[in-house]
Formats: sequence, C-alpha cells, structure tokens
Amino acid sequence: MTLIGPGGAGKTRLSQEAAETVGEAAPDGVWLAELAPVDDPDDVPEAVLTALGARETRLRGAGAEELRAAAERHADDPLVRLTEHCARRRMLLILDNCEHVVDAAARLAERLLAHCPGLTILATSREPLGVPGESLRPVEPLPEPFALRLLADRGQAARPGFRVDDDARAAAEICLRLDGLPLAIELAAARLRMLTPRQIADRLDDRFRLLTNGARTVLPRQQTLRAVVDWSWDLLDAAERAVLRRLSVFAGGCDLAAAEAVCATDVTDAMDVMDVADIPELLGSLVDKSLVVAAPSARGDVMRYRLLETVSEYAAQRLDEAGERTAAERAHLTHFRELARVTDPELRGHGQREAIAALETEYENLRTALRRAVAARDEQEALCLVLSLSWFWLMRDLRTEARHWSREVTALGPDPFVEPVTPVAPLYERCTDTPPPLRPEVLEEARRGVHLVELSCMDMDPEAWQTPQAEAKLRAIRDTYRAGLPQTCRNPGTLWFYAVLMTGDFRRLRAIVDETVETCRALGYTWELAGSLQWRANILANRTDWAGDAGRDADESLEIFTRLGDTWGMAEALASRGEAHERRGAYLRAAEDFEAAIAYAESLGAKAQVSLLTARLGAALVEAGAAERGEALLRRVADKGGSRVHQALPAARIYLIGLLGRTGRVPEARAQLELLREEFTSIGFAVFDGTVLATQAWLDTVDGRHEDALARAREALEKASDPLSVMVAPQLLAIHLGTMARALASAHPDRGREAARMLAVADLRLPPGHVPSALEREIRDAAEHAARAVLGDAAYAAAYAEGDGLTWEEAVAAAGL
Repeated sequence: MTLIGPGGAGKTRLSQEAAETVGEAAPDGVWLAELAPVDDPDDVPEAVLTALGARETRLRGAGAEELRAAAERHADDPLVRLTEHCARRRMLLILDNCEHVVDAAARLAERLLAHCPGLTILATSREPLGVPGESLRPVEPLPEPFALRLLADRGQAARPGFRVDDDARAAAEICLRLDGLPLAIELAAARLRMLTPRQIADRLDDRFRLLTNGARTVLPRQQTLRAVVDWSWDLLDAAERAVLRRLSVFAGGCDLAAAEAVCATDVTDAMDVMDVADIPELLGSLVDKSLVVAAPSARGDVMRYRLLETVSEYAAQRLDEAGERTAAERAHLTHFRELARVTDPELRGHGQREAIAALETEYENLRTALRRAVAARDEQEALCLVLSLSWFWLMRDLRTEARHWSREVTALGPDPFVEPVTPVAPLYERCTDTPPPLRPEVLEEARRGVHLVELSCMDMDPEAWQTPQAEAKLRAIRDTYRAGLPQTCRNPGTLWFYAVLMTGDFRRLRAIVDETVETCRALGYTWELAGSLQWRANILANRTDWAGDAGRDADESLEIFTRLGDTWGMAEALASRGEAHERRGAYLRAAEDFEAAIAYAESLGAKAQVSLLTARLGAALVEAGAAERGEALLRRVADKGGSRVHQALPAARIYLIGLLGRTGRVPEARAQLELLREEFTSIGFAVFDGTVLATQAWLDTVDGRHEDALARAREALEKASDPLSVMVAPQLLAIHLGTMARALASAHPDRGREAARMLAVADLRLPPGHVPSALEREIRDAAEHAARAVLGDAAYAAAYAEGDGLTWEEAVAAAGL
C-alpha cells in the first residue's frame, strides 16, 4: 500500500496507524526505512538494509540455493542481500518519503514483493510507485477538528496556556487557509511564541515569509514552509513546472478544457508553448505528485483541478519569476469571457439548468476575469463579460454583483447618455454575438447596455438617482431609444423602460408596451416575445383601467416559454397569470398558479424567486379564506430576516402586518412594521415609503390614535400622488383617503361631512374593475361606519354626494389638513 499526499506529519501519522494495524500480522516486526536523507537513487537498497540492521546477511534454510548462487555472483549487490533478508520473514517494511527516489523505490518494492511472500510494504510518497498490486491511499488535508487539535497541541508547546477557544475564529481561519496541512499548522503554531492567532491569520498572505523557524531537529526541507514546497518543485520537470505555475491564475479550480486553454496558450512569446495534447498527462502527473487536487465536479460529469492555497501562492510567485503572468491571465480572461458569452443564450431554453450550473461552477473564475479586465482597463472585454452575465445575475438574484460590476465598467469608457442625445438607429446584432473587438456601432450599444444594467439596480441606491445630474441622465436614456427598435426588444435594451417610468412619461408607456410586443412578433424574436407578453400581463393586471387581457397575454407567454424549455420564464408567466387572477378576485386560481410557479422556481434553485412567489401565494391564500396556511407561508418568508430576498421580504411583511392588524394582533403587527423599517431604511421610492406610512396610519386608527393617523395618512397621500406610484399602484390614493376619513371622523366628529366627502373622492379614484382586498374593504367599511356614526344616514348620503367632482387635494384642504 502507498500513502500519497503532500507529505509531513499527515503521512507519518497515518503510516503509524497503519503499522499498528498491520503489525499484529507481522511477527518479524515493523521496520521503518526513512528515505528522505538519500540523495542518490542507487543508495536506496543500502539505506533500507541499514534500517533493517541487515548489512551482513547469512543464507539460511532449505531452498536458498538460488539466492546463495546469486549472492556469490553479486556479493556486493545490496538488493540481493536485502531480498535474502526478507525472503522468509513475515514483516512490514515502511518506505518513508519516496518521492525524490521514486523509480529506485519502485524497483526495490517490485523485486522484494516478487521474492518475499511474507513481506508487506507500506510506502509514503507524493506520487504512486506504480508497481503491480499497489493500493493507493490518498492522504487528505486534516479536517477542521483534527487541524484545530494539532494547532492546540503545538500551540501549547510553543506558548503554555494557549487555547484555540480564546480566538476560535482566527484559529479556524489559520487551519482553513493552510489547507489543513499538518506541517504548515505546526510552523504556524511555532509563531504563537510571538504573535496572536489573529496576527498570524492576517499575515498568511505572505505565508512563506511568516512560516519559518521550524524545529532544528527535523530535516532542513521541513524547517520552513517554502522549503517544504521547494522540495516538491525541485522534483518536477520543466513542463510540469510550467503547468503548475500557470494553474495559479485560476480561482476555485478549473476543468480540463480551461487548463488546456491557459496552460498550452501560445498568445505570446513570453510563455513556452506546449502541445495541448500533453496537458492531460501533465495534469495527471501533478495529481499523482499531490500538487494538484482532482475531484469530480458537483454534477459529476467532469473532473475539476485545483491547487491548495499554499501551493497556489507558491506557484503564483514562480509565475511572476517566469514573466508569464500577463500572458496566462490574458488566456484565462479570454477563455472565461467566451464561456460567459456562449453560455448566456443557453439560459433561455432547454439547456437552462446546465447553463446555470456551468456559470455557478465557474463563477469565481468569471469574477476574477472581470476584475482583471477592469484592472487592465480593457473596456471591451469587460463590457462583453458584464453583458453576458447580466441575465444570470438577474436569475440568481445577484443584483449587488450587477450593480458593482456595471459601475466599474461604465467608468472605463465615455458616458453615452450625455444631453443632448441623438436617437439611435436600429441595431440587429447583439453586443455579445461576437467576441471583442467590437464594431464601432456595436461598441456604442454595449456601452449603453452596461449603463442600463446599472439603471436596473437603482432601487439599491435610490438617492444616487435623485440628483439633478441623475435626472438629466434618465431623460437622456429615455430620449435615446424609442419603441420598435430591435435593441429595445432584447436584454439589456429592454431596461430602457425604467428610464421612461422614472421620468414620468406615462402617456408613452402603453404604446411602448404594445409596440414592443408587435416588434418582437414582426422580427421573429420568440423568447423576447414571451418576455414582452409577460411584462405586459404584469402591467395590465395592475392597471385595470387599461384595455387588454392580462390573462391572455400570460397564457401566450407561458405557452412560448414552455415550448422553448425556459423554466424561469414559465415561473414568471405563471406568476403574472396568478396576479391577473388575484386582481379579479379569483384567489384560489391565483394560488394554483403561484404554487405551480414555485415548483418551477424550486427546480432551478432560484431562491429569491421562490421567496417572492411564496409571499404572493401566502397573500392569495389569506384572501381566499385559508388564512392559517397563508400566514404560515408569509412568516416563512418574513422569518428569513435580512437575507437576500430583497423584493420578497417587504412584500411578506406588509401582507403579514395587514393580516395581524385585521385579526386583533396589533402589537405584533407594529413589531413587524418596525422590523420592516429597520431592514429597509433607504428604499427611497414613494410607493414603498408611502405604503409604510399608510400602514402605520391604519394601525394608529385601529389603536384609536387618530391624530397620529391623520398626520401619517396626509404624508402618505403626498407620496401616493407621485406619478410613479399612480402608475404602479393607482389604488393607493383611495386606500390612504379611506384611512384619513376614518381618523378624521373619529377624532373630530364636527368634521364628519368632510370625512364623507373624502370617502366619495376615494371611491371615485379607484380604477374601473378594481377588486379590493380584505384590508381595503375593512378600511373602507370602517371609514364609512365612523362617518355615519357622527352624521346619521341622511346627512352622510348628502355629504357623500358633495364629494363628486372634487380632487383629493380639494377634499383634504376642505378638512383643514
């Protein structure tokens, strides 16, 4: 059996354990031959003879005539003498540290095993011996509990009283970043004489300078961390060294195709060119030498290769010494830019799951490629990467990444949205259809596209978009495009819609939506047609005053996405159809669609999408009368707290607050509202801010705090009158007026007439066909009850009639508010 691994205490410990196990079946003893000091491979047999104490042997026993004859012919051959010594013994021979004399050790083992039936050999090496019958036992890095125990033991020896629990986080970081390598941990423990665990952990970026001064009694190659890795490096040939140092440019490992692309690159004379066909064999050799770790990918379809952090840092230094960093990083960037570019279209069809998995597997490499492109100010490569990853970021709720990288890349080139602008011409080519270099018109569209990606993340930093400069940019974006352009039908050009929305140009919105659908049909953009139909279904579901059929659009979108095999799109189309049912009061049908959408989203592992759909399902079930189940679902989302469910969390809390307040649990409702305020203190958009204020005003009316309710409802009304709020949620004005009318009639009975007028204005503000929710009905009914209670039915009816024709501002002003 051969124990293969990076060396040091790990192999020694396992060899001792194996010796203890095998030793019981070796009555002639367990013998250790330490080969590390042996410099000349020809000296291996003599070193083993010395370890066995058998430099002088005596031929004995029957059947030894052949060996005696051989000994007479080779009287000075130590291998013959060694074979004679072991031939009739039942013993265990440990050959420790064979890697630098592996060929000689292999010849010796093969000869002994062929002639010594009672002999068992246990070898430790950084690569297999390659002899018949060899059984390999890889020595993995120490798992965390054992690594921490080793650090504790050696740390106490270096500094009496040391305990890893005194700074458990730093101790765990040391063990993790040293890859669980026993010798490296021992060297780190020796530093505890002068440094704290946190100081050691913080200095591990320069580990080869830090981890020196090991025990004087060990071999020189084990006294510093650099010496340990130097020992392995010196055993490699030139090609192996080239592959190892070039592998250091990867982040999170790589597959064979990536290794071939980078390690056999010929993009510059700075690197020695290797035949790509040689890379698999060289990788295999490095795996055998325990310098590269090979393991199946998460999907199990390919092997992935990675360097331990210690080896990676060492190889990176060797890469710099060889002058190959620029070329290797360029090859890495090119490979992963192409991976992102050709994988992006697969996110929109039957290969969606595989495409997501591929991008997730290589995400650290993709981020590293982006970082290097930005650092090198390579605008075109960076543009291609951001635009190729933008849809993936959306699907995986990586909006922080989208915002960060789009900002970084927009800074690399000129701003294409500077007033005055020139409207763009139709462009049928996608910015990612071909790799860089891009044609001038494609480059300009790519620059615009990255700015649109940044715009789509505006809710993460709303204040930045509310300055005069930002407002001018929004106008420029709005005026650059028009409906019917090929680029406004495709991502990221579709994000132009946000600028139209934010500049309040609502008269154009309906025409833009309709023309986008028709342009997609005319140009044969099938996936884009499904997306634009789903988009229109969402808008029509909320704007019941607009002509159109949200359910029909959602059905067609669902059919197309299903045909294309786009599971994400199927979930989104079902959600839009569920919302259309919800707005018509068909809550059970809405719940069915939301449940089906959740199943699709779960199959993709789309956690943020699942959370938002779960919140929508919970709300629909509450409206349908299944309040207990609905509340449980809302709590499931709300209990995730500040996790990455940005859209889902506030929605779930708002729905939950409404249910709690309606069912007499006002204190808990207020607690949920406070959590919402803490988690989302800087949304900065009127729709959200107005909803929070109005919710608190309603809870105030439930608690009888009517003066507080009046002040908050008045502020909420101002926000609900914002053009964006009117566009997105036209019913909000009516809801807030109802809350104000109830508070007014309750706090000031002499203003009951003004409250009734206000309620009439609220009813008239509701969009045609709007079906109120349970909370809306309760607010409306409570307001009418309060007004009737102070006026009487006849006076209420008269005052209500007076509200016809008033604006909400006039009704509020008449009440003196």
